[in-house]
Amino acid sequence: MKPLLPPVVVNGVTIDPGRIAAEAQNHPAPKGKPGHAWRAAARALAVRELLLQEARAQGITAEPAELVPGQWETAEEALIRALLDQEIQPDPVDETVLAAYHAAHPEQFRSPSLYEAAHILFAAAPDDAKARETARAEAGAVLAELCAAPRRFAELAARHSACSSKTSGGVLGQLTAGDTVPEFEAALATMEEGALTIAETRYGLHIIRLDARARGEVLPFAAVLPRLREAHDKAAWLRASRDYIDGLIARARISGVSFQREGGA
Repeated sequence: MKPLLPPVVVNGVTIDPGRIAAEAQNHPAPKGKPGHAWRAAARALAVRELLLQEARAQGITAEPAELVPGQWETAEEALIRALLDQEIQPDPVDETVLAAYHAAHPEQFRSPSLYEAAHILFAAAPDDAKARETARAEAGAVLAELCAAPRRFAELAARHSACSSKTSGGVLGQLTAGDTVPEFEAALATMEEGALTIAETRYGLHIIRLDARARGEVLPFAAVLPRLREAHDKAAWLRASRDYIDGLIARARISGVSFQREGGA
């Protein structure tokens, strides 16, 4: 028989176990640790209860806001939002710090590189081991032919490729970030112009030829300042809200769930 889970009580208010069970569906649990989701759900609902208690204690009132057309906050969500808007004071942005970060990490602020490439696709589903092995063998054999006679690329693409680009000699035209799957992009990023390589993606095996590359330039600070400011504001708000909630927890009487880090538990 399963042991009964302890009731979760926040300043004398018991949280309905059914609500915890329902909330647990929103918290993934590591394999073999089903209690993780329940504890995460219990903590989330305990924090929600704490915030509602604090909003009511301060006499806060708020009208539900429209989140997206036709979708409105609940009355409790509006109370929590109003409380946090009142109490959370994030650190202001310091543009000199942002400028220093930009200068120290230029690679994070490059515009996307542009590539001109061609490929020959040997299709194989990712979960079909036999098809993958066959595709690897075929790709290897065709690559050997290309290394001996590179000018045969269009001919071999027309003969072997499972991609519609076979009708144009395998040429994909100009590519940039997001135009192909990440595995294909990663291969392009490591290639030298004129080189051939084999790359494996979710679609199968590709022989890739990189015809040209235009490396993205580092964007000036003024161009990335709005993005940096937005990232700072989000991080600062999260830190301030976490500190505020930690303070509420420290002053509250909570039983049935722990707010200590679980580590590997």
